[in-house]
Amino acid sequence: MASLFKTPVTALDKIGKKKAALYEKLGIHSVGDLLRYYPRTYEDWSQPYKIADSLEGMPCCVGCYVERVHSPARIRGGMTLLKMIVCDGMDHMTVTFFNQPYLYERFADGGDFLFYGIVKRNGRFYEMNAPSVSDVDKAGIHPIYPQTAGLPTKQIEEAAAQAIRMLPERMNDPIPMEILAQYDLCSLDFAIRRIHFPEKPEDIELARKRLSFEELLVLQLGMAKLKGGRQTTSSVHLLGEDFTQAFFALLPFEPTGAQKRAVAECIHDMSCGNAPMNRLIQGDVGSGKTAVAAAVCYSAARNGMQCAFMAPTEILASQHYRSLTELLEKSGIRTALLTGSVKPSEKKKIYAALETGELDLVIGTHALISEQVTFHNLGLVITDEQHRFGVAQRSALIAKGTSPHIMVMSATPIPRTLALLIFGDLDLSVLDELPPGRQKVDTFLIDSAKRERAYGFLKKHINDGQQCYIVCPLVGQSEMELESAEEYAEKLRTTVLRDCRIGLLHGKMKPKDKDSVMADFSAGAIDILVSTTVIEVGVDVPNATIMFIENAERFGLSQLHQLRGRVGRGSQKSYCIMVSDNQSDVTRQRLMVMCRTNDGFRIADEDLRLRGPGDFFGSRQHGLPELKVAGMSDMEMLDRTQAAAERILRDDPMLMKKEHRGLQFETQRLFAKAGGEQLQ
Repeated sequence: MASLFKTPVTALDKIGKKKAALYEKLGIHSVGDLLRYYPRTYEDWSQPYKIADSLEGMPCCVGCYVERVHSPARIRGGMTLLKMIVCDGMDHMTVTFFNQPYLYERFADGGDFLFYGIVKRNGRFYEMNAPSVSDVDKAGIHPIYPQTAGLPTKQIEEAAAQAIRMLPERMNDPIPMEILAQYDLCSLDFAIRRIHFPEKPEDIELARKRLSFEELLVLQLGMAKLKGGRQTTSSVHLLGEDFTQAFFALLPFEPTGAQKRAVAECIHDMSCGNAPMNRLIQGDVGSGKTAVAAAVCYSAARNGMQCAFMAPTEILASQHYRSLTELLEKSGIRTALLTGSVKPSEKKKIYAALETGELDLVIGTHALISEQVTFHNLGLVITDEQHRFGVAQRSALIAKGTSPHIMVMSATPIPRTLALLIFGDLDLSVLDELPPGRQKVDTFLIDSAKRERAYGFLKKHINDGQQCYIVCPLVGQSEMELESAEEYAEKLRTTVLRDCRIGLLHGKMKPKDKDSVMADFSAGAIDILVSTTVIEVGVDVPNATIMFIENAERFGLSQLHQLRGRVGRGSQKSYCIMVSDNQSDVTRQRLMVMCRTNDGFRIADEDLRLRGPGDFFGSRQHGLPELKVAGMSDMEMLDRTQAAAERILRDDPMLMKKEHRGLQFETQRLFAKAGGEQLQ
């Protein structure tokens, strides 16, 4: 099948340059790509229902004879209606098509057809609107593909059928025979043919099981090779002395037991052995990760090492700079902030101070990996919210030192199985205690009918001198059913909250404008900050006590939890109010998880189970290739593929044996699409 990845999609009938450009939008460049472009769901036309037996409220296939067709009629707005009466031998049903007058000729002479749609009952009458229709000899299970404008699923199905016919009689299977047998997996040939065109529902499950296993196995092999490639054999910076207690003595508060334990684990890693520290500090919102980072930086700097702290956004980098400077300023540790918005003249001073060793700690964004940055003795690299960086960005910062120690911080609770896959080369420290004074945030789910009452609740707290956030999913007008943050802020200024000082913050603003708004909010000059999720991480305003989230169903649970973590940072009682008019039982159930618990790890487990890993990593799994069929919520499958990958790599670390060449090819192909490091 490897050769089909070299065969352009234009080799298929009816696909020219224009059509190929549409396929490219879907990531399909070759016939091989098309064969690996799996349906997202299916329509079962294999066993047509009688009209009276059709599934209530659910789409299904009904077999009927066309008895009478009315001429197409034009109605208001220029729309055309085509109505017909069909019968299954016992019951009659009205079928309506919109803006498809050409179908009149197809049905004018009657005949038997299959109709797929939702049958609605109205007393003794039945109707179906805008169904799909097919000849009776086309009964079967039809694939439904993810689409793009101008390329409907029917055309993709026809192209996939052509591609299937191009498969060789005998396909080379990348998974060795003994693993197929051990895990009861079907062959690749069966899986590819049946994932596109199943003969029975059981075929879909068999194909998905095998393709999911392959995808996760290839992912595990690729991640293991990436991690192995990052290991170094150069000399290690070892701590000569532990200054932890001296640092703790500088703090105006008593660290939690979890913080002390995490710092001790880091110091141990940096003090012994012949490998640099590789540790993930994972903690819920407000668990005190910054203080842990400051303690480790203090000992590293006192031992002559330079430290680099990289954050994904300027707002977060500035927040860390303020926090770390406040914690370290009494100790003589020299710090600087390096971001894209720092003036060129100031950047030159920072570059020079880093090169000569006059700076101990630099906090910044990806500006830290620019060519002009040279360290005198980089010994510790800290990345915050690491999953928001690409693999290449992290590697570029690490490469500026000689085998520096690495600390990864994440305030996004990630279930352990997923954390081990993404950060499998890291030791794990979990901050499972909250510092004294952190408030439990009461969370409520309401619909639009209660919005005015909720505004009154906001206004009462603002009149008491407190502040609040209002979060919207959008910045500008791009989806008609949702109000943008800009429109929302303007509406509040002129209506119900006109007496309040309202600010606006979103990701498309210039950095200096963002900083100005945040400075005003922190100083109490803004009562209500209307924002997009740009405030998800990094903003610490203790006087903000209400987080009000519009269209809450648009966010993942982990994202909602991060937003909620922006309040409850002061001494006053705090609240999170989620607004959603979505009546889906699944959606309501998901959002109610937020009302039941403040435990980020329980929420993360639920998020993974309900929606998969995308919510932890934004629109795509950053640092991970995109998976097409496998789900990372399948813990059993993850465990099985991890065991299989370990077995294969133990026997053949470079995947050079003949029986592993197919896996090597699939690993290279999957990671090439991720745009990250090349696998060696």
